[in-house]
Amino acid sequence: MSNSPAARTVVGVDGCKAGWVAVSLRASGEPEAAVFKAFTDLLEAFPADAAIAVDMPIGLPAFSARGGRGPETLVRPLLGQRQSSVFSIPSRAALYADTADFTTLEAWYGAHARASAVARETSDPPRGVSIQAFGIFSKIRELDGLLIARPELRSRIVESHPEVSFWQLNGRQAMALPKKIKGRVNPAGMEERKTLLARHDLPRAFLDQAPPRGAAEDDFLDAAAVMLVAERFARGEAISFPDPPGHDDHGILVAIWA
Repeated sequence: MSNSPAARTVVGVDGCKAGWVAVSLRASGEPEAAVFKAFTDLLEAFPADAAIAVDMPIGLPAFSARGGRGPETLVRPLLGQRQSSVFSIPSRAALYADTADFTTLEAWYGAHARASAVARETSDPPRGVSIQAFGIFSKIRELDGLLIARPELRSRIVESHPEVSFWQLNGRQAMALPKKIKGRVNPAGMEERKTLLARHDLPRAFLDQAPPRGAAEDDFLDAAAVMLVAERFARGEAISFPDPPGHDDHGILVAIWA
């Protein structure tokens, strides 16, 4: 974070159990954290010109090639042992193959199977959908639908990725330790990231606080990391993978920003 005040509100967002966790910095203010059930609720909480970086895929392919979209294939080699955190995005058709709410585990697995079948039909080599990716399909659709319906948002809501942001903050070096091990938070990996964020002027007391209700500790730190991407984006200093960004069939930018 720059020592000079932010020229406009900047917001970093990550998906969480309760919806979306946002870490924000308003002009001349202190960082704040909050959870919002819907992305539209989040938008209403901040000024209309706020720059927002989101840890969620933006810009969906009609057909998925080996390695996923261009942004994924470009950033993975930068992340060393952390590259498994970047998963391939299936086609838009696969993401919208089943949009129902799931009330039973059986229905959830059935929807995953249907999405995987469509994904295999729209990828080369044919590839199904990972459980990890399927778990955030509803959030990807929420953001995608918003950007399709409201094109004016596309100039200020961008995709980022926490590990790519940490790579940038760490002198363009991948983080040494994982955030999680076998699905559980790794305290050493979290400390590594807190120390780095503090070096970039986020108050240590802010980083050490309990995350907002409905968000996990790693969600909170990821939102803080991509908030710094939003700040760089607002200042015209962020870099994109690819450069220049591509566009999907709806004209939405396809790039990971850092």
